[in-house]
Amino acid sequence: MKNIFIINGHQYYEFAKGRANQTFVNLAQEHFAQKGYQVKYTATQEDYNPEEEVEKHLWADVVLLQTPINWMGVTWSFKKYMDQVYTLGMMGKMCQGDGRTAEKPKANYGMGGLLKGAKYMLSITANAPAEAFNNPDEPFFKGMSVDDLFRPMHLNFRFMGMEAMPTFVAHDIMKNPEVAQDIERFKAHLAQHFR
Repeated sequence: MKNIFIINGHQYYEFAKGRANQTFVNLAQEHFAQKGYQVKYTATQEDYNPEEEVEKHLWADVVLLQTPINWMGVTWSFKKYMDQVYTLGMMGKMCQGDGRTAEKPKANYGMGGLLKGAKYMLSITANAPAEAFNNPDEPFFKGMSVDDLFRPMHLNFRFMGMEAMPTFVAHDIMKNPEVAQDIERFKAHLAQHFR
């Protein structure tokens, strides 16, 4: 795992300018540089070329998606990125159809991914506190985890044949941020999974 593709899926809002997400991107870039990894980077709210983005996915051993939770999912800019890049990748580079065959037209849906052996990691910033998740007594998420909330993203990567690495989450970043602790937790998370 020496080729890392970092995607910054932040979407700028006046009340959310992206400093936390950029901080985690910068920390990841520093970690990978120190370990001798090769890194490519894209910010989805900036200009990019969809063909080049497909090639970055083909090159990468690991895709690290840095994103805030935005209306219970990813941002508009990353959704647009997926619609452009992943749709283009479906034409035989990132996946070969949806996995079904003429012999088995009802079996193996979603298993046509061509990026087998590649991995992905979600690194998420959230306004919600950690206590809102994994607790059936909390009325909004009703026991859901962050990975449950991001199941569509996990399935999108799995559709391309990629395997999940453990998710990192920085919680409560707008109302009760613990920046120093989150930075140390993120460094430890990277150190554990990228030696």
